[in-house]
Amino acid sequence: MTETTTDIQRYVTEIGSNARNASRRLAAATTHEKNRALEEIATALDQSRPQLQQENQKDLRAGAERGLDAALLDRLELTPARIDSMLEGVRQIAALPDPIGEIFGMNYRPSGIQVGRMRVPLGVVGIIYESRPNVTADAAALCLKSGNASVLRGGSEALHSNQAIATAVRQGISRAGLPADAVQVIATTDRAVVGEMIAMPQFIDVIIPRGGKGLIERIAQGARVPVIKHLDGICHLYIDDQADPAKALRLAINAKTQRYGTCNTLETLLVHQQIAATILPPLADAFREQGVELRGCPATRQQIDCNPASEEDWHTEYLAPILSIRLVDDLDSAMQHINHYGSHHTDTIVTENYSRARQFLREVDSSSVMVNASTRFADGFEYGLGAEIGISTDKFHARGPVGLEGLTSVKFIVLGDGHIRE
Repeated sequence: MTETTTDIQRYVTEIGSNARNASRRLAAATTHEKNRALEEIATALDQSRPQLQQENQKDLRAGAERGLDAALLDRLELTPARIDSMLEGVRQIAALPDPIGEIFGMNYRPSGIQVGRMRVPLGVVGIIYESRPNVTADAAALCLKSGNASVLRGGSEALHSNQAIATAVRQGISRAGLPADAVQVIATTDRAVVGEMIAMPQFIDVIIPRGGKGLIERIAQGARVPVIKHLDGICHLYIDDQADPAKALRLAINAKTQRYGTCNTLETLLVHQQIAATILPPLADAFREQGVELRGCPATRQQIDCNPASEEDWHTEYLAPILSIRLVDDLDSAMQHINHYGSHHTDTIVTENYSRARQFLREVDSSSVMVNASTRFADGFEYGLGAEIGISTDKFHARGPVGLEGLTSVKFIVLGDGHIRE
């Protein structure tokens, strides 16, 4: 079917209108109602395992025929373990405290009124994402628990998987007595949908893009709706000269090789030059055993056999078994490199020096800053958020993994007893 511009506009307008209506019902839903819906969603997804994997296989076959690379196919695949994780994420969100209606900061003013704030939903959240079909369930669950309706537009490569997940999610919501239109997944692959979604503030309150840099840049530049985004995941691990060598080896290998195609995967390793001769050879051997290509600065190449690193390498998110390595003079040099070349996503220091660890935490300008931990922990599920709707490297309105609280706003509330302003 060939869809005209008018068809797309009509389709997206209808979805937006339905979402706005559903958002009003969700804003008034009790915690019990929302939690019941989440439990029903998890049950429906569990019961739909055969259909989920069957539809996912269609996407995987089509992706292989289209020549998608290994990293993209890995993101696309719904293994039994990933379905388990998806269900666990939904149930964990159900178990989390409901942020909606929280009242805080109440104070009496000299006039006698009380002024405070109440946490409220954003309204309708639009999510535009690529490859990972589990985002459909994560996003739907987080938006629902935070009282928001959601309009989800997945990538064309995951169309069958996303529609199968959406069917189960909507079944669960309906069983709980809430409007199924609280979660709507775009059913067309026409890219014109994205242009319509980012230009309809009357229906969508915020857009969250998850995908490649080109997609996110396009949305950020053309949106008439506020955007929560991150462009790259250029993550660093700095091995200080006062690091535990065994700990440094374990953390660096995990941060790079646990999964290659994620935004919190290590891309650049920084090593204090005083310990390079002892730490780099075993690191290089371990990375080679994992099939990782190493690219090093001139000083690195004096210590180990590796390919030369170019200026572009320091700016690159590989999402592949490639790692750039640079020797630095001290902690300040490491932080200068991170703040210059990094993407403000996730960076970690390996050190036994408490003062340096504290300095690193203060001065590295990233959404997640770690001490003696793998960058792979920068994840909403690992942070106890249940799941995440994305990782924001912006500073407003949310930063880091965006969970329930990141999907809310606040409004001022005033309590009086016939007070008038004199």
